[in-house]
Amino acid sequence: MAASFQSLNHPSHALGFISRQRSQNTVRRNPVLALSPSSIIPKIEESGDLLDFSKNSRSTSALIDGGGSLLSRNSVGVIGGASVVSTVKFAKKLVDWSSKDAESSSIPFVLCSDPVLSKELLFHERSSLPFLTSKGEHRAKDHGPAVSNLRTKRIFLENSGAGCIVTPCHVSHSWYDEVAEGCSVPFLHIGECVAKELKEAKMKPLEAGSPLRIGIIASDATLAAGFYQKKLQNEGFEVMVPDKATMEHTVLPAMEALIRKDIEGAQNLFRIALQVLLVRAVNTIILASDDMQGLLPPDDPLLKKCVDPVDALARSAIKHARSAEIAT
Repeated sequence: MAASFQSLNHPSHALGFISRQRSQNTVRRNPVLALSPSSIIPKIEESGDLLDFSKNSRSTSALIDGGGSLLSRNSVGVIGGASVVSTVKFAKKLVDWSSKDAESSSIPFVLCSDPVLSKELLFHERSSLPFLTSKGEHRAKDHGPAVSNLRTKRIFLENSGAGCIVTPCHVSHSWYDEVAEGCSVPFLHIGECVAKELKEAKMKPLEAGSPLRIGIIASDATLAAGFYQKKLQNEGFEVMVPDKATMEHTVLPAMEALIRKDIEGAQNLFRIALQVLLVRAVNTIILASDDMQGLLPPDDPLLKKCVDPVDALARSAIKHARSAEIAT
């Protein structure tokens, strides 16, 4: 795999990473390198809204390979989320997991990383935390800019030729329907991906005569959006989330401890939160929180009962890309 980096002459938007395939015998030409950023990216207002996107996208297509697309149809378009670190980790998974052997090339993908969007999403997620609410309560319900920005990124990736689009960000899925509306290519939903994987695992209830139970630990904002609960229930699971007391005395204090960089305190509280769900006979726990991922050491036995939904999203994206590759 070879990688090329393109920076944009705009203070708040960036096309952060473009990945292309290189095998031992063939090299795919990367048309992006022949173009200046201004010829690829449509003009964007400070608010994040596109100006005459359709006109710009048509001119872009005309410049790339005589009318072709920026990306091949087996490409994955990635919209960065609240955590830049988590977004980069997701990109690494796409590369590593799609090229596990010498005969496999990593799938092509393009990653849009925008610090303005990251701040908007992080603010929305943390505005629900009681120990931070007072700092931004007056803006907590204004998610319009984030939705507009997400749609901007989706439209750009869609018009660039991506075969599917993903966003490895939990809180972004709070407005999935608004962002995905009208999209002409599959926009993979993280909740649907993990729910289908769990269904395919054919687990058995831990208690005879009881339904399969799946626990969820996430921020207040993600739990309030309810999309994980809905997707899991659609697959026939009973969903368990921390009750009010558990949230107030373990989950939220763990997040507060993390912000204070009290790692040991956060770990202890997090372990209690996991154990509270496990005693309710859940088969597994979905850790839908960037803050909680990586908090416990890899060999902690509690992690064996947990899954990262972002992993399911990465596997689904790779599967879709491989299917598109075979079809072409």
